[in-house]
Amino acid sequence: MRTEFQAAIAQLIHEKGLPQDVVMEAVANALLAAYRKTTDGGENVRIEVARSGDVHVWANRKVVAQAQNTAEEISLAEAQQIDPHAALGQYMEVDSPQIFNRIPAQTAKQIILQRIREAEQDYLFESFKDRIDDMVMGTIIRREPDPNPRSRGEAMWILDLGKIEGALPYAEQVHTPAERLRVGQRLRVYVYDLKRGGGRGVLALVSRTHRNIIKRLFELEVPEIFNGQVEVKAIAREPGSRSKVAVWARQENIDPIGACVGVRGTRINNVVNELGGEKVDIILWDPDPEQFVANALSPVKPLKVELREADHTALVTVPERQLSLAIGKDGQNARLAARLTGWRIDVLRPSENGNDAAPEQVEVSAEPEPEVAQLESAERVEG
Repeated sequence: MRTEFQAAIAQLIHEKGLPQDVVMEAVANALLAAYRKTTDGGENVRIEVARSGDVHVWANRKVVAQAQNTAEEISLAEAQQIDPHAALGQYMEVDSPQIFNRIPAQTAKQIILQRIREAEQDYLFESFKDRIDDMVMGTIIRREPDPNPRSRGEAMWILDLGKIEGALPYAEQVHTPAERLRVGQRLRVYVYDLKRGGGRGVLALVSRTHRNIIKRLFELEVPEIFNGQVEVKAIAREPGSRSKVAVWARQENIDPIGACVGVRGTRINNVVNELGGEKVDIILWDPDPEQFVANALSPVKPLKVELREADHTALVTVPERQLSLAIGKDGQNARLAARLTGWRIDVLRPSENGNDAAPEQVEVSAEPEPEVAQLESAERVEG
């Protein structure tokens, strides 16, 4: 029949959902810590907890003629009963079950619970850390004040992600009428960090604004991206409003834009719906920076692109009738193109004597972000 101690261990394994060996190791370490705390010694003691729940205690003792300190010494006569070849001065590990009885139950309980909590956090952290830079599905369970001073007292949402919770800070939320969050709502989020401690255990920090959530959504919807035939090269995003995604095909017979759009737009529509109606432009990436800049200003087709290396500026001349389209509302189209390509973009109208742009006719200057959203795939094949 199992002892009360064995039953308690079995209950811990069932409640915490931890592997049995993790629990056994945590309990053994806790018992040893409790014994050392009680005796202010025990450096020579080793404790193991078997899968059955049986506790085994060994003490490494020195063989002496007559033992004075039985916690650290064993007489030659006793030693030779265990091992006939035992000799004076040697050390031998002796089965010492009586040590287990010297551990105060209350002290052991407190330390075991503490070590189990630590083991649980370690296990959950190691189990979930592979989900960083990935998209997960969660259920919103409550609102809490956002501790970040920049949130100005606004709330963050807490999500149930399974075995751990996720925090969606105010700064990582999309603040549009289409993105109205509520308790009980199922939501896809991007995991950008993982923390533990602070009374919360393991907590995932998640986002709805991170540009990589778009990459993960396309991996979900476009098999050619998931299996590596099409690669997402760069993303520029203004959450809730508009994004530009640069793609290219690793195989000549694949149309990367068509693969992302899907038959009758089904694939891209699924992405747009998940993003609450955020407009997504699919751009053909090109190794030639001039052509890439031209493509990035889609839906406009520039007349001319001139790259000025001195200040990393692209001078883009567009047809007069497409000038406002190239710039976009509040400069958004040009701004996203700059972020996508990494070039500062000056949109120009044609001069009267031809297609050459006149510097004094600059209509908008769009600066790239400090860190361009270049997304290098882990499985990328160079060349």
